[in-house]
Amino acid sequence: MLLGTVILWSLNITVTKYMFEHGWRPLAYGTIRYFAAISLFWAFTYWRERSFRIARADGKLVLLAALMIFLNQLCFVYSLKLAHASTVALLLGTTPIFIGLISLALGLERLPHAFWVGAVITLGGVALIALANGKVGSSLKGTLIAIATAFTWACYTVTIAPLMRRYSPFRISALVLAVGWVPLALVSIPQLGAQHFAFGWKVWLGFGYAVVGPLFLTNILWFTAIDLVGSSRASLFGNLQPFFAVFFALLLLNESLHTLEIAGGILIFAGIAWERFRRRPALADAVAGGRDPAEADVRELVGRE
Repeated sequence: MLLGTVILWSLNITVTKYMFEHGWRPLAYGTIRYFAAISLFWAFTYWRERSFRIARADGKLVLLAALMIFLNQLCFVYSLKLAHASTVALLLGTTPIFIGLISLALGLERLPHAFWVGAVITLGGVALIALANGKVGSSLKGTLIAIATAFTWACYTVTIAPLMRRYSPFRISALVLAVGWVPLALVSIPQLGAQHFAFGWKVWLGFGYAVVGPLFLTNILWFTAIDLVGSSRASLFGNLQPFFAVFFALLLLNESLHTLEIAGGILIFAGIAWERFRRRPALADAVAGGRDPAEADVRELVGRE
């Protein structure tokens, strides 16, 4: 389930780029796709939970998480509109570093020396990719928006973590996605009015995949797998997503990577791998001490939508 989820997420980046290359406007695509997926997910969640109720005190966190989802989707569609899918995929690998920095800023986590080593290596990779995109077709503007995509997802992850400890992930995801869709729909009105829908079957097939696969099915697979194997093991699979995504972009879109982008991707992977490897003893200590490792590290809790 974990491997299937990661592959579905990874392919979504290539599919979304293909949608924009064949007539979809970014906001129109994002809004209609989210509405269709949320409808499916709400039906599934109500069948499973029989309620969407949460405590009134948690409403502010839901609204803040929904705001982060809204901003994340704006960044996601425009990063892929302006940049290569492979570039966006590599930069999404920085998400764990942003989660750590945000958690530190909010006083949620004390970061060990290994994190800072990994962060410096990873950010060095980001710098190389940004430098490369001043010279190739994937624009620097798209690169910066892709970095913002990773950052807003990190904000969402940190915001939703306390809710995940009090409610089922299905209930919280259904609520946050629905609330976050409202502002997305409002800002999409001009593009919805100008969007034509005379697409070929390949585009409609890709759109159907983007609705059912990476938004609906992956939520079910990811959270079910976490219950079975634990969040720490799940996060290790999540780290593979950028590299599967690059593979799909190179194979299906015939994209190519600049030498600096390849070097940057290697550094991003090395930085995350270093931090994960060095952090494993700390998670083992948390388990030995009778604590939930997810509480010891907020970075383990949420997968990508």
